[in-house]
Amino acid sequence: MNVRPSSATSFVVRSEEPLNGGPSPEALSESVLTPNEIFFVRNHGTVPELSGAAHRLVVDGLVLTPLSLSLVDLEARFERVELASTIACAGQRRSELSEVEPIVGELPWGPEAVSSAVWSGWRLADVLRAAGIDPESAAAHVGFEGADVTERMGRSFNYGASIPLAKAFSPEVLLADRMNGEPLPPDHGYPLRVVVPGYIGARQVKWLTHIEVLEHSSENYFQRVAYRMYPREMRSAGFDPLADNAAGIELTELEVNSVICQPLEGESVEAGPVTVRGAAYTGGDRTISTVEVSLDGGAAWHEARLIDMSGSPRPYLWRLFEAEIAPPAGPPRELQVVARARDSAGNVQPEYPSERWNFKGYMNNAWSRVNFRCG
Repeated sequence: MNVRPSSATSFVVRSEEPLNGGPSPEALSESVLTPNEIFFVRNHGTVPELSGAAHRLVVDGLVLTPLSLSLVDLEARFERVELASTIACAGQRRSELSEVEPIVGELPWGPEAVSSAVWSGWRLADVLRAAGIDPESAAAHVGFEGADVTERMGRSFNYGASIPLAKAFSPEVLLADRMNGEPLPPDHGYPLRVVVPGYIGARQVKWLTHIEVLEHSSENYFQRVAYRMYPREMRSAGFDPLADNAAGIELTELEVNSVICQPLEGESVEAGPVTVRGAAYTGGDRTISTVEVSLDGGAAWHEARLIDMSGSPRPYLWRLFEAEIAPPAGPPRELQVVARARDSAGNVQPEYPSERWNFKGYMNNAWSRVNFRCG
């Protein structure tokens, strides 16, 4: 059963059943870590009711020693670690792409499909080593399956995904049972989930029951058909999931992105300097290096102050930003503030959503824009 977060005014609901939503713009940038009760939720089916005490994780496939592990086994056999990371949906800011051209059959995400938490659990790499996996072996991918059941193309199946073996052996990839110091809430994968920092949320499987070491990526619908970047010229009309899926590239790492949280869209603010707040993040092990904001469409940019959990940038964790800029003197009028972020690899957000349009509405990382009235 899906449970609506208690802080309803701080949580934007995009669908009721299954529950999908995330923090309102005002709440999103209030702190570096997102409270569990408003952390963004992406569900593809009904939340399974699971027992932590009875839960078991099976590890098999191309392994020397198949494993069946309880949470007690994980705690006893492997070192517990924690890591702060941002999770974002591949469909984040899809609604802006829909303004370029309609997107059919997908959730109309605004800026709310992103949140950050401290995750606690065990390194996936340690569990794989216990199963007898050699990073240099013929195996190339690690697949995950959750207990949640969804329906696509007229059949029911468990949600699944996979990541490359090299990423699975990275020390930041966790099998997490705790979130911001508390047991995982049901909507976030209780009692066990995968956390793959720097990757899209779709690869971070919740309610984890099965890990399989594979020669190829997962055959699951959500790896083979959904969460792929299809060519811009393709359209949903006439798309054959079985025949046309090879045209899409499997999505993995997030791309540099930002969201403006203040001022709000359509808000009226007093004359004088305008405070601009928001959040910026990127993928892989890159960090955000700068965020700039502009009130004149990018003719003049103002560098924002960056806010971090520890005073310095961390890979996998967003950076909040804040700037105060004064609009030119004049009568009350409509203005637009834009933001663009740059990461440590030199990647910069593109200017327009039209540059990112695809019929699934994935990976919109165009400049963030908010229209407001000043004076």
